[in-house]
Amino acid sequence: MKTLEALYWLRFVLGMVAALICVGYGLATNTISKVYDFNIFMRGLAFAIIIYIVSYYLIKPRLVPKVEKPPKILTTGIGISFLSWLVFWVLLYTIIATA
Repeated sequence: MKTLEALYWLRFVLGMVAALICVGYGLATNTISKVYDFNIFMRGLAFAIIIYIVSYYLIKPRLVPKVEKPPKILTTGIGISFLSWLVFWVLLYTIIATA
């Protein structure tokens, strides 16, 4: 598997992990409710962005020598990261809120 492909799948997994942490935080603080609250979504989105930025700074030193264009490290997997976070967050949030 090529370096950027591995980074793509890593970002997919990190999106799922961010969703699990967001829902876990919601459970721990008892903020998951059946009524939609936009602030809960924005808190989760902010956390997903923080995870993405931290992953960039942790991965960058290892991948710069292996990639032709270093800016690709930042942009590779950005869509799948947020899409996987959104899908798993909505799925888990819905399952827990309706239980």
